[in-house]
Amino acid sequence: MPSCVLAEDEALLRAALVELLGEVWPELALAAECEDGASALAAIATHQPDVAFLDIRMPGLTGLEVAAAVAEVSPRTQVVFVTAYDQHAVEAFEKGAVDYLLKPVSRERLVATMRRLRTRAASGGLEGAALASLVQKLSAALPSMKRTEPLVWLTATSGRETRLILVEDVAYFQADHKYTVVMTAEGEALLRKPIRELLDALDPAVFKQIHRSTIVNLRAIASVSRDDTGKGVLRLKHRPETLTVSQPFMFLFRGM
Repeated sequence: MPSCVLAEDEALLRAALVELLGEVWPELALAAECEDGASALAAIATHQPDVAFLDIRMPGLTGLEVAAAVAEVSPRTQVVFVTAYDQHAVEAFEKGAVDYLLKPVSRERLVATMRRLRTRAASGGLEGAALASLVQKLSAALPSMKRTEPLVWLTATSGRETRLILVEDVAYFQADHKYTVVMTAEGEALLRKPIRELLDALDPAVFKQIHRSTIVNLRAIASVSRDDTGKGVLRLKHRPETLTVSQPFMFLFRGM
C-alpha cells in the first residue's frame, strides 16, 4: 500500500483533507498527521512515505524548507504543496511542474493530483537533486511569507524570580511538556508556553529548530560536527553541554 505524511497547521483544514483523501484515494495509508514543519520532517524521515502533502506556511520550518530536506532524507517521497496563494502566485508551481493543491482543496483537483502522482511513481518519480533545484526556484518565485516582527524580549521564571530575558541572549530553547526551558549563559528559566508557539515569534534567520524539541540560536554555536549515525553535535560558546541535531535537520548546517 502507498503511504503519505500530511502536514497542515490548521486542524479543520487538515481533517478535511484527511477525509477527502480517504474518499478519493482509499488505499493510501496515512502514516502521520503533523501540524508543524519539524514534526513533518521527522515523520517523513521515519516513515519514508510515497507522498508528502506539505502546507507551504507552517510554524518553524516552512513547507518549502521541509521539501528541500526531503530530497536528502527520503528521496523517493513525492511532494505535493498545499497553498493558499492566489492563482497568479500559483503560476510558479505550474512552471515548475510540481504538484500543488489550492485551499480549500477540491475533490476534482485532488483526483487529478492523485493520477499524476501514480503516473510519476511508475516512471521513477522526481530525482532528489531535481526536487532541491525546483524548491530553490519556487522559493525565489513565490511572494515572501510575511511574518510579524520577531520577538525581542520574553518573560520567564527562575525559581520564585521572574526574569526579563533579551531573546538574543538565549542559547537555545528546549521543550518541557507544555512549557519551554530557556537556556542562557547565566542558567535556565521556564517559559509558560509550548515551544511550538515560539516558532513564528522568533527571527528565522537566527533561530533554527534542530529537533522537534529544540530551537538553537545560531549565534550561540561554537562548532558543528557529525557522528557516525549521521546526527549532528553542536558545541556552544557559553554553555558546557552539547546539543544533538536530528539527522533530518542536518541540512540546515550544510554551509557551515
